Amino acid sequence: MAARLARYPGVREATVELGRSCAFDFAAMEQALPGFPVPEGETEAGLLRTLVGRGRYRTDDEKAHRQLELELSVIEGRGLAGYFLIVHDLVEFCRREDIWCQGRGSAANSAVCYALGITSVDPLKYKLLFERFLSTEREGPPDIDLDIEHRRREEVIQYVYRRYGRDHAAQVANVITYRPRLALRDAARVLGYPAGQVEAFARQGDFRGMPGADAVVPGDVLDLAGQLLGLPRHLGIHSGGMVLTEAPIGEVCPTEWARMPGRSVLQWDKDSVAGAKLVKIDLLGLGMLSALHDTCRLVEQHHGKRYALHELPKEDPAVYAMLCRADTVGVFQVESRAQMATLPRLRPTEFYDLVVEVALIRPGPIQGGSVHPYLRRRAKQESAECPHPLMENALGKTLGVPLFQEQMMQLAIDCAGFTPAEADRLRQAMGSKRSLERVARLRERLLAGMTERGIPAEVAEDVYTKIEAFSSYGFPESHAISFAYLVYASAWFKYHHPAAFTCALLANQPMGFYSPLSLVTDARRHGVEVRGVDVNVSAAEPTLEPGPEQDSPAIRLGLTTVRGLGAPQAAAVVAGRPYEGLEDFARRTGLAAPVLEALATAGAFDCFGLTRRQALWSAGVLAGTDPDSIPGTAPGGQAPPLPAMTPVEQTIADLWATGTSATSHPVQHLRGDLDHAGAVPANELGSVPHGTQVLVGGLVTHRQRPPTAGGVLFLSLEDETGLINVVCNRHVWEPQRRTALDRAGLLVHGTVERRHGATNLVATRLAPLRVAV
Repeated sequence: MAARLARYPGVREATVELGRSCAFDFAAMEQALPGFPVPEGETEAGLLRTLVGRGRYRTDDEKAHRQLELELSVIEGRGLAGYFLIVHDLVEFCRREDIWCQGRGSAANSAVCYALGITSVDPLKYKLLFERFLSTEREGPPDIDLDIEHRRREEVIQYVYRRYGRDHAAQVANVITYRPRLALRDAARVLGYPAGQVEAFARQGDFRGMPGADAVVPGDVLDLAGQLLGLPRHLGIHSGGMVLTEAPIGEVCPTEWARMPGRSVLQWDKDSVAGAKLVKIDLLGLGMLSALHDTCRLVEQHHGKRYALHELPKEDPAVYAMLCRADTVGVFQVESRAQMATLPRLRPTEFYDLVVEVALIRPGPIQGGSVHPYLRRRAKQESAECPHPLMENALGKTLGVPLFQEQMMQLAIDCAGFTPAEADRLRQAMGSKRSLERVARLRERLLAGMTERGIPAEVAEDVYTKIEAFSSYGFPESHAISFAYLVYASAWFKYHHPAAFTCALLANQPMGFYSPLSLVTDARRHGVEVRGVDVNVSAAEPTLEPGPEQDSPAIRLGLTTVRGLGAPQAAAVVAGRPYEGLEDFARRTGLAAPVLEALATAGAFDCFGLTRRQALWSAGVLAGTDPDSIPGTAPGGQAPPLPAMTPVEQTIADLWATGTSATSHPVQHLRGDLDHAGAVPANELGSVPHGTQVLVGGLVTHRQRPPTAGGVLFLSLEDETGLINVVCNRHVWEPQRRTALDRAGLLVHGTVERRHGATNLVATRLAPLRVAV
């Protein structure tokens, strides 16, 4: 490491230690917590103990205070009290400013983090392993990630810069390397191909590999792109990492101004920062926190009920019933195709089931062969006994099947005699880039320890296989619990307040798994009325309006959903209301012709008694009208009688202008033809007997080829009635690669497969579905 640092002028080996900690500002803490004076001469460790003592645990909870004392002794011994105070200070800033945040990841294993309010997970309640977070033998500070509502994350970043100074704080760099699509795009661009062809070439690759043999890409582009793959392209900014140093940061690492105002960035990535043992705090933007905060505000405004994130009614049976139906479009973490297919089998009925669901569909449990055994045991189709009594402590709560990283650590402790520190080294080995090699080096130690404790060789080998599989990616239990709180909260609001929840999701796009069209269509299926853009009514963002029934508000789409209309322009439009007509609107807003035409296409001028075609006619004429001109004198400003758009044309206009449609879905206009062909709608597929040959048609919302699926392509189709999960084996989709991977709409012939309440369609033939007519 010293040699690496020495490459930079003025950097000494000693800077590794100088960069280890940032002194805590006691005066700032006293100012931030009125009524909590910091005694003169107080130490970081003393202040931390005081704050922990004022925390969430009861003073008579002996078990909690024993755990807190254990953790505090490790923290003080490692000289990390200041690190915890800094994170606590950031959380307190978020609370003061009403910015929703929560700690997640391994920090949820710590009782100190829970007592300080950094996390909402009580590690004692769930018997979480503190050593997953911090151990005496672990180098460097622990990893505390803070999820912050993404629209306000910049406020927290700028608070760090203000509090600790630009000369002691900077963001971590991220090295962007060439992947197939980016390599194809840059190769085609530098070789001089037109922009349209550049994008066409890029679309034929994917994140996993270069285009197939049937791709239409010139040889020179393929050759140059192949040479670029894996090479560094440019430096970006890490998604959340910020480094704090006691010495001036420029003496520790080369630093540069970022393009974004008010930011500076290191020239090292997170691995180099970790190697230098610098203090890094991850401030991560999470869209769902913003959406849930917005949902709570909307519910309070329109229903008079005020909710906080972790104060929702617990264990609501109706919410769990909705999850069991896989009715989870928009629900955090469980809205993907794979999660929807698992929910009817898992049938969650309590909070810990959501913890399992979050962690179950991950590469570690999948490759370790844990998913199907767990689901069979959950359904009481096989015994839930552990292979050996020593495994009961680690695996009892997951029916004898390992699902979490902490369980791998506990297995090593209970079955092989590892110390907690050794188990943490195993955990680090599982999470490193060379994890397979590092775990393999611990194989003999594991197997020997299990043999000493009387565990049969075949059982010991099975335990090692599962640990090795978790090298790919096993989910920490603490992380899953933190996310499960958001799963339950988002599901609760989706069930009880679908209009507010969907409105908040639309206001925070892009995020999640589904497009605005899918979110709006799902809301309408749940009885929510959605109204289009209106220049005299719509706010900049989607809002709620009084609906057809007193307790059922309607969603009004926002102005910023319209193509080309940015937030400042939308705010100006709202400030200038009301408008008497299109000419008055054009004159006072001064919007360019393309924006006026997009508003006309979206039906935003219906309030003036104009059809969309009439509004389009007039928009181009009136664009750029001088505010001083005499009203009604623009030549050609009055549109002649024009035929109204057909319902199909109106839907296509909605999609072009706003990306969604308040009143229709494209496939519903083809329902007559689909019915004539014998196609089954999505909402009727659940009643079709297992093994039946059927035809379905819909828009493709997602295509997935997981590396663990052996070449299987999973498609999510959507029609106006719901979603269909399609499974395409390689021999089905490979001969029709262009159709399977490129077409927006598909007709799928296949066989209905129903297992444990989950319905799939196993494809036998694919054909394009023409949506635009």
